[in-house]
Amino acid sequence: MDLVRRGRIATSLVFLLFGVALGVWTARIPAVKEKLGLTDGRLSIALLAFAAGCIAGMALIGRLTDRFGSSKVLAPAAILEGLLLIPPGFSGGLVTLSIALFAFGAGHGTLNIAMNANAAEVERAMGRPVMSSFHAVYSIGGFVGALLGGLFAHLAIGIGVTLLSVGLAVLAVAVWSSRRVLPSTPAPAAPAEEKGRGGPGPLLLFFGVVVLCTLVGEGAAADWSAVYLRDELGSSEAFAAYGYAAFAIMMTAGRIFGDRLAARFGPVVLVRAGGLIAAAGLGAGLLAGSPAAGVAGFGLLGLGLSCVAPQFFSAAAAADPARAGRALSTVVSIGYVGFLVGPIVIGAAATVVGLSTALWIPVVLAVFVAASAGTIRRARVTLRPGSPV
Repeated sequence: MDLVRRGRIATSLVFLLFGVALGVWTARIPAVKEKLGLTDGRLSIALLAFAAGCIAGMALIGRLTDRFGSSKVLAPAAILEGLLLIPPGFSGGLVTLSIALFAFGAGHGTLNIAMNANAAEVERAMGRPVMSSFHAVYSIGGFVGALLGGLFAHLAIGIGVTLLSVGLAVLAVAVWSSRRVLPSTPAPAAPAEEKGRGGPGPLLLFFGVVVLCTLVGEGAAADWSAVYLRDELGSSEAFAAYGYAAFAIMMTAGRIFGDRLAARFGPVVLVRAGGLIAAAGLGAGLLAGSPAAGVAGFGLLGLGLSCVAPQFFSAAAAADPARAGRALSTVVSIGYVGFLVGPIVIGAAATVVGLSTALWIPVVLAVFVAASAGTIRRARVTLRPGSPV
C-alpha cells in the first residue's frame, strides 16, 4: 500500500474516532444531567464550557499546525481525544464537569483543525477531491457513537464506564492511526512583511461566514426539527424524531457521493446546487405544512448542505497551502459559531414570529451560500472537474 493511500485510511479513522467521541458524549448528556441533578440552565453552563473549549482549541492551534506540520499535531490531538473523553463521566458536580468539558472541547477543537489540515494534504497529494469522504466518515462516526451511547444506556451501564470504555477504544485507534497518517512538512517562516500584516485575509473571513451560514442550518435541524414537527405540525413525539434522522442520513449520503460530484462538476457547481437544494427543500417543506413534508424538507436540507463545508475547507487550505492550519483555524472557528448561535437566534425569533416563520432563516442563509459559491475560484483550487475518482 503506497504512503498516500495508507495516509488516507489513517486520517479517515481519525475522522471516525472524532465523530464517535462526540456522538457517545452527546448520547449520554441526559444521563449526566440526571446523575448530577442539574437543571437545564446549569447544564447549559457545562455545555457552554465545552463550546468555549472547542473555539479556543480551534483558534489557537492553527499556527502550531503550520509550524510543526499537521501530522505532528494530529497525533497527540487524536490521543487526547480519547483521554479527555473520560473525565466528564466521573465528574461529581457542575464545576468539575465544566472543567472536564472545557478540556475535552479544547482537545476536540484542536483535533478538528489538525485532521482537516491533514485531510487537505492528502487531497493535494491524491490530486482529486476527497475532502467530502472524510466528513462522511465523521458523520458515520457520530452515528456509531450515538448508537454505542444508547446501547450502554439500555444496558444500564454507568456514564463513567461508558466514557471510559469508548475513550480507551478511541485511544487505541488514535495510537494506530497517528503512526500512519501522511507526513507533512512544516510551513516555511513567514516573511517580515507578512508577519506585520497580522490577521486573516478577507477571503478567509468570508469563507468562515459562509460556513457559519451552513452550520446555522445544521444547528437548526439538530435543535428545532423535532420541536417543529411535534408542536407546530402536531406529529407524535416518535415521528418528530424522524426530522433530524432524515437530515443526518441525507447529509451522510451527500458526503459519500460528494467527492465524485466535485470531481465531475467542480466545487463551485456543487456548492451552488447544494445551497439551492437546501433552500428549496426546507422552504417547500415549510410551505406544505405537513409532518411528512417537514421530514422531507429537513432531509433535503441535510442533502443540500452536506458538501458545502468540506468544499470551503478545501478552498481555505488551497488559498495558502503552506499555512493551511491558520486558514482552517479561521474558517472553522467562525463557522462553528453558527452551530452554537444559530439555534439560539432561531429560538429568539420564534418567540416573536413563531417557529414556522423563524425556520425560514436557514432557508435564506442557504440561498446566500448558493450565491457565494463563486468565491471558491479565488482560492485557486487546483482540483479540477473531470478528475477521476
